[in-house]
Amino acid sequence: MKKIFLSLLFASFALLANAQNNAAKGNLFIIGGGNRSDALMTEMLNTAALKANDYIVVLPMASEIPDAGFNTLATQLRKLDQRLIRNFNFSKHDVNDKKWVDSLARAKLIYILGGDQNRFMKSVLNTPVYTAIHKAYQSGATIAGTSAGAAVMSKYMITGQQLLDTVYKETFNKLWGKNIEFSPGMGLLENTIIDQHFLKRNRYNRLISALAAHPDLICVGIDESTAIIVHGNKATVAGESQVIRLANPKELKKTDKGLLKFKQVDFGIFTAGDVIDIKP
Repeated sequence: MKKIFLSLLFASFALLANAQNNAAKGNLFIIGGGNRSDALMTEMLNTAALKANDYIVVLPMASEIPDAGFNTLATQLRKLDQRLIRNFNFSKHDVNDKKWVDSLARAKLIYILGGDQNRFMKSVLNTPVYTAIHKAYQSGATIAGTSAGAAVMSKYMITGQQLLDTVYKETFNKLWGKNIEFSPGMGLLENTIIDQHFLKRNRYNRLISALAAHPDLICVGIDESTAIIVHGNKATVAGESQVIRLANPKELKKTDKGLLKFKQVDFGIFTAGDVIDIKP
């Protein structure tokens, strides 16, 4: 029953996001977590191309310490740009507040803090906040996020949990079929799955499991202090480390014992300045 419900939920949000993102004029600035250098944040601001009257909205709902997370980010950004930065914590504020929602939809840079991606989606799924973020993206805004804020960009959001192994292991130590759990994310990327803290936490098994679950999609692992800048079907790498791209597994199978196997896969490692193909 749960699987049927999730399938219907994914399908309904796919229709909404597809209609919106096909005409999206904005960018995604997706950071793999870890330290955010001033250089990386400057590149984010340049990507957003903010004009004199534009402002920044921070969405802190993934964080356990949302106010502290906002203050840390705002302090860094104010060193680089003096414009208005607003803290919209919809975990504590009415998601139906038209003034806040309209202000969010008009923002030219929306930044999603890290923490727990499931906590963030619990706050925004099936609310006007979800719609406002898509509206901003469609209108030309840059939607940025780090760590959990990166994971939520995908339609199929990696929750971090395993379905067949109840003990949490952030690296996944087995390559089993039907083991990775997904929940509906923001769907700003319909056909690409994002994983974060990738090299730092050695998440190859997790990303391979995601690819096996959705072999028609592209899977991208972003390391810490590193980002991809998405516009259309291209993503430019920025920052200090690397980005991994997996796609097109050949002869994907599962043994009688549930072990995954495939003959070959598209595998690439990319660094700052490289442009990679994705599926928006």
